[in-house]
Amino acid sequence: MQKQIIYLDHAATTYVKPEVFEAMKPYFTEEYGNPSSIYSIGRLNRKVVEDARISVAKSIGAAEPSEIHFTGSGTEGDNWAIKGTALKLMKKGKHIITSNIEHPAVLATCEFLEKQGYEITYIKVDDKGLINPEDVDRAIRPDTILVSVMMANNEIGTIEPIKEIAQVCKKHGVLFHTDAVQAAGNILIDVKDLGVDLLSVSGHKFYGPKGIGMLYIRKGVKIENFVHGGHQERNKRAGTENVPGIVGFATALELANKNMEAHHKKLSNLRDRALKGITDRIPHIRVNGSMEKRLPGNLNVSFRFVEGESVLLMLDMKGIKASSGSACTSGSLDPSHVLLAIGLPHEIAHGSLRMSFGDINTEEEVDFLIDSLDEIINKLRNMSPLYEDFNKGVKV
Repeated sequence: MQKQIIYLDHAATTYVKPEVFEAMKPYFTEEYGNPSSIYSIGRLNRKVVEDARISVAKSIGAAEPSEIHFTGSGTEGDNWAIKGTALKLMKKGKHIITSNIEHPAVLATCEFLEKQGYEITYIKVDDKGLINPEDVDRAIRPDTILVSVMMANNEIGTIEPIKEIAQVCKKHGVLFHTDAVQAAGNILIDVKDLGVDLLSVSGHKFYGPKGIGMLYIRKGVKIENFVHGGHQERNKRAGTENVPGIVGFATALELANKNMEAHHKKLSNLRDRALKGITDRIPHIRVNGSMEKRLPGNLNVSFRFVEGESVLLMLDMKGIKASSGSACTSGSLDPSHVLLAIGLPHEIAHGSLRMSFGDINTEEEVDFLIDSLDEIINKLRNMSPLYEDFNKGVKV
C-alpha cells in the first residue's frame, strides 16, 4: 500500500495547476514556433508572449506591459536587478543597502559585488524579522545607488513594510528593488501603489512552472543588461523565449489573483489550526516571525532539545514533507541565517521546522501533522541528555 503524501513545503515549490498545464501544452507539441521567426507560427508565438506580458502587467498593477521582462527564475531576476544597477550607476557610487535576512540569491549577489569593490550595508531586523524603515533612512549615503529588501521572508513568512521603505528611497533618489518571490500569489501586489523601481518574481511559487520568472523594471529606470546575445525582451535579456513557461507564468498569476481571498482564508485557517494544536500539545516551543504581518501559509516553529534534521527525517517516514528553512540552502548543516538574525541561539535555531501550507492541504492532514509532531518530539526529547538535565532542574 502506497504511503500517503502530505506536502507542507509550498514555500519551496508548488505543483502546476491543471489549468496552467493545459494552457501551456499547445506550445510544447503543436504551436512550437520561435517568437523571433517571421512566418505565421513564429508570429503566433510572438503574440502569445506579448499577450502574457499584458496579463502579467495587469496582475501586478504595472503602468505598461513594457515594464515586464521575463527571466529564467527569481534568482536571475535578483541578480539582474542588483548587478545591473551596480554596473549602470557605478560612477555615482558603489554603496548598496540590503537586510541580513534576504534570500541567498540577494546575499550571494551582494557578496560577489563586495569582491568587486562595492560596499554593502546589511540592515538588522527585529526579533520578528521586521525591518525598520528609519534604519534604511539612516543608512542611505550620497553614494548609495540601490536598496534591496525582500517583500516577504521565505523562512519565517514576515511581510516587510515595502511601501514605507520605497518612500524613504524615493526621498533620497535611490533605486529600490524588492524580491517578491514568496509574496506573489499569496498577497496582492500593486507596483504603482508600492512605489518600487524593480521587483522580481518566480513562477513555481504560485502553482506555475519552474524555469520562468519576471523582473519588473519601472519605466524610466535604467540598468545594465544581464544576458547578452539576441534581441529578445526588447534588447534587454537575450535568449529564445520560454513560450510555454511564459504562458504558464501569466496564467498562474492571473488565477492566483482571482482566487486570492479564498486562498488567503484557507491557508490562514490551516496555519492557525496547526499552530494551536502544536502549542496546546508540545511544550518548550517558539514561533518564529510576526503573526500579524505574515504570509498566510507560513508557520516556522522552533522545538527546544531536538535537531530539526531528525524531525524532518521522521516526518518524512510518515509521508509528511516539510523543511527546516530555505530550499536553496537545505543542504547546509549551518543554522538558518534568518533565525540567527532574529536572535535565536544556534541550538534553538537547529531545532526549527518550516511548514508551508497550500491549496491541496486539508484539516485532516493538519491534525495528522500535529499527532505526528507530538509523537516525534517526545521520542527525540526522551533520547536527549539536555532534556534529561533540563527536567532535573539543571540550567541548559
